[in-house]
Amino acid sequence: MSAPIYQLALGDDFAKLAPELREYFSLAAGSGTYGIGQGTFDVVGCRQKWLRPLLALTGSEEAFFPEYGEGIPFRIENHAHVDPFGRPALTARREIYFPSVTRLFHDTTSAIRPAGDGQGAQGRARLVDHVGRYRRLVTDLDVTVTAEGRLRGVSNASRLLLGPLRLPLPAALDARAYAEQWWDGVERKHRIQVKVIQPQIGLVLVYAGRFDYHLAPYLPGAAPGTTLPRYAEPERWEKRI
Repeated sequence: MSAPIYQLALGDDFAKLAPELREYFSLAAGSGTYGIGQGTFDVVGCRQKWLRPLLALTGSEEAFFPEYGEGIPFRIENHAHVDPFGRPALTARREIYFPSVTRLFHDTTSAIRPAGDGQGAQGRARLVDHVGRYRRLVTDLDVTVTAEGRLRGVSNASRLLLGPLRLPLPAALDARAYAEQWWDGVERKHRIQVKVIQPQIGLVLVYAGRFDYHLAPYLPGAAPGTTLPRYAEPERWEKRI
């Protein structure tokens, strides 16, 4: 069984996560299990009405979506695997149940190991996130642990992969995602908050809520070895980072 990708990225700081978060982010390829979360988003979607028609054009990408709602139920599956290019990876598949439509939002985060696979801070892996059905949007993901044991993540240096083209987005156009996940000891639930902010537009997408989480075994033949179950695979894989 390989090491969890967040442990590869955080190194010794992984132990500073709250125990419940350590368990959540410990899913590794070859474990024979996957994670299932079910809960409610207090808020989710695009608050800016004028922007929603533009986001509607990207609906088939299964990354951004034009709806906005409060008190919206959702489900997430986490699958640890090795991507087709040999990189340890974690694919998250989210179903968001708006009253009028169910939206799917999924991504694959891969760990890029440093040369020599060293130890300590200098040997930490780089996390690269491929977003959406076709994995055409790619960002670097920087993760840290707060003093309270929460996990914080910031997406940086986005680029679009369009056919043979690799197009880095200039800072003025790039949208950054700011994420924080923690354990609520009072409610006994996982909490998450994500904001996607574009410098010229402001808040593009937000979701924040709480959920229960558990591990479940794969059915025989559903995920042999370290591969991804067929229904959780993207439309295409992308080797470029």
